[in-house]
Amino acid sequence: MCNGFFISRAMKILMIVGLLFIGLSTQAQTKIGGVIMPNAVKAGDEYLKINGGGIREKLYMDLYIGVLYLREKTSDASKIMSADEPMAIKLRIVSSMVSKDNMEEAIRTGFDKSTKNNITSISSKIDQLISAGFKDEIAIGDIFDLIYLPGTGTTLYKNNASVVNITGLDFKKALFGIWLCDQPADENLKTKMLGL
Repeated sequence: MCNGFFISRAMKILMIVGLLFIGLSTQAQTKIGGVIMPNAVKAGDEYLKINGGGIREKLYMDLYIGVLYLREKTSDASKIMSADEPMAIKLRIVSSMVSKDNMEEAIRTGFDKSTKNNITSISSKIDQLISAGFKDEIAIGDIFDLIYLPGTGTTLYKNNASVVNITGLDFKKALFGIWLCDQPADENLKTKMLGL
């Protein structure tokens, strides 16, 4: 009887520890559109927290998941775009409709809207981003990380491999503005990224 008591007590403790572990591990991720996305990303020497995320849609089709990561949560789009501090946007492709050609078109249109058609000072940087970062075909499951660090600039990673680094706060402001400006790529995605 004593042995049975100790065994059942030990099993209860193991179950509680297991449930706590499951609870903690699920808190480290967020499900968006049925896809698990991390609640934090590493930028330099620190980890940024998820601010919000959603789905980029076009003609009722899901194209990609976009998630914004910041030091501290905020819903102030202008503050985010202008801030000279670490931040990141993670894009995960969920549709075969996303190709390198239409991604280039979307990025160029996004920069035009973000800068109110004033891309002259960053046009060569836009070309650099596109020619280095989107030269290869895009497949479902591809992940693009845009990570900004003060003094370093914006680095584009594709599937965890560094592709290109582009300096300048002005470029970062315009780039993040693609999703956060007054004419964003997707109004609903902007709202979700801002955690609203």
